[in-house]
Amino acid sequence: MPLARFLTFLILLVIHHKSFFAQIQHSAEIPFDSKKNIDVVSLFEDSLCSSFAIQIKTNVLPHKHAQHSEHVYVVSGFGEMVLGTDTFKIASGDLIFIPKNTVHAVKSIGASVLKVISIQSPRFDGTDRILTKP
Repeated sequence: MPLARFLTFLILLVIHHKSFFAQIQHSAEIPFDSKKNIDVVSLFEDSLCSSFAIQIKTNVLPHKHAQHSEHVYVVSGFGEMVLGTDTFKIASGDLIFIPKNTVHAVKSIGASVLKVISIQSPRFDGTDRILTKP
């Protein structure tokens, strides 16, 4: 009987805490607001990191993050990215690493909007975005 109680407890715990499971989000199903220049949709987070889907119609102004690093994966579209003192083109399939305290910006170029996945560590709560001059 103790084993049955333990298994029941374990099943209930798992049902009530879906964070034990890996989660998935298909990029085609992300509910972007087509009216916004920059639309950010929160995907997943825990205390160590957060991820966002971002749609950029025109540009993201130069900024940096003092407390965290960021990976940006380009899902679709084309852009021109500023990373520190470098400027380069980005396109679908590119993965960019942005170390903390590095100024970065992006401009969407081409006919379609730029869509990216941003993974930030530690968790981004919105307070660590420091705008800088171009």
